[in-house]
Amino acid sequence: MNNHSTMSKVPAVTLGFWIIKIAATTLGETGGDTVTMTLNWGYLAGTALFLALLVALVVAQILARRFNPFLYWATIVASTTFGTTMADFADRSLGIGYTGGSSLLLICLITALGLWYWSEDTISVNTVTTPKVEAFYWAAITFSQTLGTALGDWMADTGGLGYEGGALVFAAGLAIIVGLYVWTNVSRVMLFWAAFILTRPLGATVGDFLDKPVSQGGLALSRPIASAAIAVFIVACVLLLPQRAGTHPGTPVRV
Repeated sequence: MNNHSTMSKVPAVTLGFWIIKIAATTLGETGGDTVTMTLNWGYLAGTALFLALLVALVVAQILARRFNPFLYWATIVASTTFGTTMADFADRSLGIGYTGGSSLLLICLITALGLWYWSEDTISVNTVTTPKVEAFYWAAITFSQTLGTALGDWMADTGGLGYEGGALVFAAGLAIIVGLYVWTNVSRVMLFWAAFILTRPLGATVGDFLDKPVSQGGLALSRPIASAAIAVFIVACVLLLPQRAGTHPGTPVRV
């Protein structure tokens, strides 16, 4: 590393990153449903639990001196489980529905990214090297995870596509983003955030497909067992796939 580069507190965006990200979002769905439904905590208590866990892990992440892959991915899993229970609480307990919940969360995400850009003149994850930027990053991550959950539920239920159909739609959206990345000069920063948002509902619909009743189009697998299996897969990926910090080249990457 030269004098003009500093190491980011988040991982470099590689194929391994996206594999673990999709698995983490699936775990967020099955893990959140395990607490709120299988253990019968309800959406409010489940949301409070995962919010407390998320805040603790974000603080630990910000206080950490360097990138720690296990701490980072634990924080991602906490954000995605919180996103699951929060979206369910907004959609079902507050009665605003999937459309209302998705619209509200989209506004929150745009606001978080807008404030980040206004403050730093960029929303590139390569610049996550200071506590302030980390705070913007984790706020955007949490809103995007929650929005992804609401979008997945909206597509599967309100949209009438079911879990398999919803997963295919989001997978197709990700394929389009990959095509734009390979064959165009569209902003890599914007493509990253678009892909990050779309991987959440993809994972959510896959998670729902695994644990929802057969009568609702799912496989009716045990939520705790499915969650444990996905958690083991994530740990194996973190151990086996290359995990390195991203690099901030000194001059912010412009959108």
